[in-house]
Amino acid sequence: MKAEAYLFGGVAAFFFVVDVVYALASLEPAGVAALTVSCLMAAVVSFFCAMNHRRKGDRPEDDRQGEVRQRAGRLDFFPPKSGYPPLTALGAAVAGLGIVFGLWLFVIGFGVLVAGAFGMVFEFNDR
Repeated sequence: MKAEAYLFGGVAAFFFVVDVVYALASLEPAGVAALTVSCLMAAVVSFFCAMNHRRKGDRPEDDRQGEVRQRAGRLDFFPPKSGYPPLTALGAAVAGLGIVFGLWLFVIGFGVLVAGAFGMVFEFNDR
């Protein structure tokens, strides 16, 4: 994941430079906010890839002399059936409707959304 960390770090640096130039050249706050968020999202992905590389080390894909058989075996844990993704989608839909129809519906939808997200994160926490 080292190459991906460098790649997204470069993207974050590009958005940072463009953001600074755009902020100085124009006084339009929406573009500055969009470029800042883009920079931060790329930085988060770069940080994740760098920490994952530090924790797990090089992958077989990173070795130029690597063979396909080096990647054989179990890759990761993929969960079986789960009810939390539909619950999260329902919460997002109700929260979206709540933006249109009222705060009370948004609060209910947001609560369901948070419950679904926490359920997905902590469903298989024992691993």
